[in-house]
Amino acid sequence: MIEDLELWSDFNVAMAGATAALAGLVIVAASVNIGEIVKARALTARLAAGIAALVLAIVASALGLVPRISPLWFGVLLLAAAAGAAILQVQATRAIFADHHPAARAKLPKSVFGFLPIVAYAAGALVVLAGGPSGLYLVATGSVLAIVTGIVVSWVALVEVLR
Repeated sequence: MIEDLELWSDFNVAMAGATAALAGLVIVAASVNIGEIVKARALTARLAAGIAALVLAIVASALGLVPRISPLWFGVLLLAAAAGAAILQVQATRAIFADHHPAARAKLPKSVFGFLPIVAYAAGALVVLAGGPSGLYLVATGSVLAIVTGIVVSWVALVEVLR
């Protein structure tokens, strides 16, 4: 399994750099309108969950680069990181459903969308813990989904705050 993880080093280097840069850009972009963003509880929670998904991608990629990390440690630490991101996504989901503004629509898709990378990472971690190298493909899927959800959630947040 360690050999399988080492085959993913180029991917993990690329993902760590890309997600770290994207997370930084999102934070800077949000800081420009932070006063307006914090006024909307659902928007703030969704943005925090989107950033958490990007941080989860950074953590997963960094774990994949730890020399000779055991599958046990990789899986356990990735599950812990996914649990942390899940807490923020649950809070975002609660805020989405508590928002009774007339413009607040598509609550279920907004909520489910945020869970996609978390579920992929958790599933990948569980498969790795069970001894399956195919779990690394699920982790890679989580990385791509984290970027997609991070971009979409951030864009929507930044557009909605200006309405």
